[in-house]
Amino acid sequence: MKPLFSILVVCLNPGDKLKNTLQSILKQTFTDYEVIVKDGGSTDGSLDCIGELADCRIKQVCKKDTGIYDAMNQAVLEASGQYAYYLNCGDFFYDENVLAKMEKLICQNPAKHGIYYGNIFERLTGQEIYSNPKLDAFGCYRNVPCHQACFYDRELLALHPFDTKYLVRADYEQFLWCFFTKTLEEPVKFLYQDILIADYEGGGFSETKENRKLSAKEHREIVYQYMSRGQVLKYRAVMWITLAPLRTKIAQNKWTAGIYNKMKELIYKK
Repeated sequence: MKPLFSILVVCLNPGDKLKNTLQSILKQTFTDYEVIVKDGGSTDGSLDCIGELADCRIKQVCKKDTGIYDAMNQAVLEASGQYAYYLNCGDFFYDENVLAKMEKLICQNPAKHGIYYGNIFERLTGQEIYSNPKLDAFGCYRNVPCHQACFYDRELLALHPFDTKYLVRADYEQFLWCFFTKTLEEPVKFLYQDILIADYEGGGFSETKENRKLSAKEHREIVYQYMSRGQVLKYRAVMWITLAPLRTKIAQNKWTAGIYNKMKELIYKK
């Protein structure tokens, strides 16, 4: 039988991070899952841990790729689960019951095409990062849940893979396609639950100073694919009026992130 979940881990010379991430997966109390480790050609001996763990649910795929999004596309092609979840090396499931909680959420809220999501804990700031529980067009413009918070109907990732021309924002473009697409028989449903999904390392590729500029550029390009010019100008004005750049700095500072995220939590719950 096909598993309910496919946990996808992409890597290239990850060192001990791969073993630590895999161990967090294998601690899950819900066991109807497979793990796909998509490696781009590691030479640091990190893949040896797969043999050491000796778990038949772990499948190793070694194949060259052009970058992280190409690797993520390759990983999902190897998967057989109904729902796919990407867990980066260095990130962990927040606790051993995450998959059990997600299975319960899915069973209680069945959908032909569903994206089920929650919150993440950011190790860099030591804070819980809350996802928007009710997504709309402005929410998609402003901020979507990061992929470490989302369990995707695997078919959505096969129908519209990550566009590898985007080096930082391909997951954002894919999410917007899921939200705005008119090509499916039934629209994608987004189901949120206030649970912690992942312990997120933070400080990754997209968060370097250089790539933040690239992220902003790709964001501008992507939103025009899915939103009208009027929408984009309206949302941009709202972001400017509400001091979005300043709020981003507050959210990323470990001394002020706690206050900011607590306020965001209260707003979302209201």
